[in-house]
Amino acid sequence: MNEKRNAGKKADGRTPDESRRRFITRAMTGAGATAAASLLNGTASASVEEKPIRIPDEFGLAAKAAPVKAEFPMTGAQVFARACKEEGLAALFSCPGNYNVVNAIAMEGIPTYSGRHEGSMCHAADAFSRVTGEVAAASGTEGPGFTDMICAIAAANSARSPLLVLASNMSLFTEDTEAGIQLLYQQPLTEGLKKYGKRLITPSRVHEYAAYAFRQLRSGVPRPVHIDFPSEVYRANFKTPGDLAYFHDKTKYRTISKPYPGPKEISAAVDMLKQAQRPIIVSSNGVFYSRAWDALKKLAEKADIPVVESGAMKGQFPDDHRLSANAAPSALASADVVLLVGQYCMPTVGEFAFGPDAKYIRIDPNPEDIGRNLPIDLGIVSCEKAALEALADAMPAMKHVSWVGEIAAARKNFEEELDGFYKTGLGYTDAVHPAVIAKELSDFMYRGKLPKEQTTFVSGGYGIARYVRRWLRGYRPGQIMNGAYQYGAIGPDVGYAFGVSAAVQNGISVQAPYKGSPVICVTGDAGFGYTAMELETASKYRMPIIVIVYNNNAWGTWSGNRRNPVTLSMHLFQENIRYDKLGEALGAHGEYVTQPGDFRAALERCYQIAVKESRPSVINCQAKKEFWIKEQFPPGFLGTVEPGCMSYNH
Repeated sequence: MNEKRNAGKKADGRTPDESRRRFITRAMTGAGATAAASLLNGTASASVEEKPIRIPDEFGLAAKAAPVKAEFPMTGAQVFARACKEEGLAALFSCPGNYNVVNAIAMEGIPTYSGRHEGSMCHAADAFSRVTGEVAAASGTEGPGFTDMICAIAAANSARSPLLVLASNMSLFTEDTEAGIQLLYQQPLTEGLKKYGKRLITPSRVHEYAAYAFRQLRSGVPRPVHIDFPSEVYRANFKTPGDLAYFHDKTKYRTISKPYPGPKEISAAVDMLKQAQRPIIVSSNGVFYSRAWDALKKLAEKADIPVVESGAMKGQFPDDHRLSANAAPSALASADVVLLVGQYCMPTVGEFAFGPDAKYIRIDPNPEDIGRNLPIDLGIVSCEKAALEALADAMPAMKHVSWVGEIAAARKNFEEELDGFYKTGLGYTDAVHPAVIAKELSDFMYRGKLPKEQTTFVSGGYGIARYVRRWLRGYRPGQIMNGAYQYGAIGPDVGYAFGVSAAVQNGISVQAPYKGSPVICVTGDAGFGYTAMELETASKYRMPIIVIVYNNNAWGTWSGNRRNPVTLSMHLFQENIRYDKLGEALGAHGEYVTQPGDFRAALERCYQIAVKESRPSVINCQAKKEFWIKEQFPPGFLGTVEPGCMSYNH
């Protein structure tokens, strides 16, 4: 017994662990020694006083400050900022940096938000535009700050967002010197990710290039515009308007006119739709940007044509309408004539679920893009609203009783399938199944005490999105922000939620009737790690955002590697991480849900906190990675059908 007891002891009678503790304690002095000893003994120092998180008084003062319109004499930054104000720039999202430009924009009274990461805030600006249709700006500092924004710029480009990208660019004087290494020659870095870009090199033309930027942002098909400012430009001084080379009102440098459809093409489209037995309309981004939802509804109802949605934002055609085909995926393959309206990012052959014999009509403002990716039977170059109005006037009243009945039957079958998924999910009681989250969330937003049109939703995540989207419904324009649209950026969801909330809190554009309402976002545990720090940004600006984290301890890619322990480990996280505690540490409210029956109550508590305290929340839903294996936990990882409510990329 004594031999076993003394085994492992050193000559001084201490075990190696005891010797280590003594060494560490001796190595520390003063307060450090006390803290180290307390930690080693499993106790915390009682002298540590926890201080509450508080918002600095300066935020309140800033909210009360009156805008200051720049007047001559002005700097280059002020000239550009004033043009932004007059053009109706709706918001600016940035991190500290590019100081002269962002400060000048803020002083003009444009809503300005400063976050933790340029990439996250650029995602926020993109999301703001997606749910308002308005121009938003994102700013970064040359070098690391700007390159942090590249993913967000690419996502905005795929979504066709009118995003104004602003970045500082050191100085022209230091070009090609070691001191100017951060110049980075920004414009080539965004090549292919923007509609227009310019590095400003002539100070007196700064207003002219503001005109270039907004002419591109407000005409045709929107995409990002990238402007970078060397110091010689933003610091330049202009005493009078005469010092500027091109200083004109916006009515002089751009037009609000849009292309109208030709009578010949409208007549051909009417003939194709009249002859169709199963016509369908695909409503996408262009319907939202041209505010064409009333014309869309008029055409659909007059000609009795079902509508399915695609795009970076959804809700242009209400999902409770008898002609909505969003939740009728099994019927899409039967369509014989497909009218694509505002589908700026075209699918390739076979990417949409329509049959191989379907004929296509495409309405788009840009003639050079018609026929790209997918062969088109009839192209109409026009503003979407103008074309839909012309079609609605020209189409005779029609009925497609059999086809509309087929759509209704497909909707019913789809809803029954969802009910089955939910009942199956409830049977897994040791973790929260994604079907439970999706169904309970849908009931809360659309079938509870809230008006079904109220809640603006940010759809993110990967595996969880394939469940939640099946239950998501849009009842008004801009109600659903489709985060993964086309580009599928990983982890922008909390950043997206901040931008959407900024739009709702300010009541911008179509969000005006829902001003002040909470915003709900769903993301995965993998994605949450990318932009989670923006919860602090949401807390300091008092954004009532509810972030639901699907925590299954793994990347969504884990199941494809599950039979190889070497590669599998690269797809896994520590299990049962408390993301709710992270939220609490950043000023948000936290909930940890480990059983399916507890989710709804947690959601209701978070919503009340959002309403009463205007504070964000994190609901950490503890799931398990094995839910993606169909053989163990049916229905497993779900597929998609594009377009419609269950789509992922469209």
